[in-house]
Amino acid sequence: MIELELGRGKTSLKTVLCLGAHCDDIEIGCGGAILKLLQEHRGLKFHWLVFSGTPERKKEAQRAAGMFLKGSRNSSIEIMDFRDSYFPYEGAPIKGRFQALTSKVSPDLIFTHCRHDLHQDHRTISELTWNAFRNHLILEYEIPKYDGDLGQPNVFFGLDERLCSRKIKNILSAFRSQSKKHWFTEDTFRALLRLRGVESNAPGKYAEAFYCRKALF
Repeated sequence: MIELELGRGKTSLKTVLCLGAHCDDIEIGCGGAILKLLQEHRGLKFHWLVFSGTPERKKEAQRAAGMFLKGSRNSSIEIMDFRDSYFPYEGAPIKGRFQALTSKVSPDLIFTHCRHDLHQDHRTISELTWNAFRNHLILEYEIPKYDGDLGQPNVFFGLDERLCSRKIKNILSAFRSQSKKHWFTEDTFRALLRLRGVESNAPGKYAEAFYCRKALF
């Protein structure tokens, strides 16, 4: 296992773009990595975009983003209202939103959905991320779900117990509307973090995992 550090002297990583199809996707997929990056790179700027959300869930997502982005610099949070579960059929306006984004943001790192995710909305966001951003470091995160589409990721962010617990606590606290879902539990989130920690031999026992399709060293 090779350990890499993002940024030169922890100064060159300045802007991060987080993309999620639905409220809670970003937090579940890369919340731990976000907390770790802010711990190691003070003053990072985040652009946080969620493409779908009901009024209730938008409020939850705003609260969650505030929890995860504490300590960031001039970060922006935007939650749109594209129709949940219909992203492949609303592709043109969603693509237009991506094109507008590229003229405003040139991030050092992008977090987005996995290309092989079995949720159609997730796949659409992943595909359009790669269409729009062609000269950027893109890490694709994973979401546990009924479909059973977890694979073999190749990039890991090691997390200690404190960051792992903070991520889970933030998610469960912010997204109360999801508490009745059988999978939306502490043990679900902790189990995946622990498994990825085992696979990466993470010193802190836990890890978030990502797919990196292309990286230039």
